[in-house]
Amino acid sequence: MKTTQLSGSLRANVGKKDAASLRNAGMVPCVLYGQGEQTHFAVKQVEMNKIIFSPDVYQVDLDIEGKKSKGIVREIQQHPTKDTIQHVDFYELNDTKKVRVNLPVRTTGAARGVLNGGRLNMAFRSLSCYGLPNDLPEAIVLDISPIRIGQGIRISEINIPGVTILDPASAMVISVKISRGAVDDEEEEEEEEEGEEGTEGAEGAEGGEGAEKSDSEKAE
Repeated sequence: MKTTQLSGSLRANVGKKDAASLRNAGMVPCVLYGQGEQTHFAVKQVEMNKIIFSPDVYQVDLDIEGKKSKGIVREIQQHPTKDTIQHVDFYELNDTKKVRVNLPVRTTGAARGVLNGGRLNMAFRSLSCYGLPNDLPEAIVLDISPIRIGQGIRISEINIPGVTILDPASAMVISVKISRGAVDDEEEEEEEEEGEEGTEGAEGAEGGEGAEKSDSEKAE
């Protein structure tokens, strides 16, 4: 996973009034849990936004008044109308313990079926993965170049060393659907083969005419 850093300050109180005053001061109340006692702290809203409002998943190196630890964002509470961050739960990581993380799905290449007029359908924007922190990649990258119309990539076809994908193995992550004006891949191949055969036949016919003329000229 990608890594980033956050510095926080311990909270003297954990009540609603204290949380409200922190938000008014441009801070986000947080909690770190998972490896012993919980730690309640606060982080600057501006720094938190960079992590929360990002397509990437981060392993966060936390520095809470000198106490250093690693964590991932487990839960976010946002204001119902303003979308501002109200509270963030961090799960503390241990390099020897596996953790569940939702990793983003990204693609590379241009699907053959799309080039023939098909429509790309992405059923999963992220996948639930389980593994040691150091084995988890930044994202799940899928090469979609060979996918034809009616084909796709299932979860069972994705292999990441040391990582288990928890979503159903038979689920289709990405596929190419047929659409109006789409050209069937097999028909396109047949047309290409027929075109090649026609070209060869035409060249052979021209060669035959030349051979016949040459024979008649010899007879004369």
